[in-house]
Amino acid sequence: MKATQRLSDLKVMSGDQLEQEILNLKKEQFNLRFQRATGQLENTARVRVVRRDIARLKTIAAQLRSGAVK
Repeated sequence: MKATQRLSDLKVMSGDQLEQEILNLKKEQFNLRFQRATGQLENTARVRVVRRDIARLKTIAAQLRSGAVK
């Protein structure tokens, strides 16, 4: 998820778009973990941001499936 993306922008995404964004963030999370393990990670705060973004997207996707988000 880009830093400029807002919650209102995410809520209008389709389920497939949300799943694709989650997949992209999980790939980034894997790369960040790999960099941290090899000592190459410079921005350690990014790990936390990505983890929270994944949780945020999963929450929106669950709400979309339950019909809470219109």
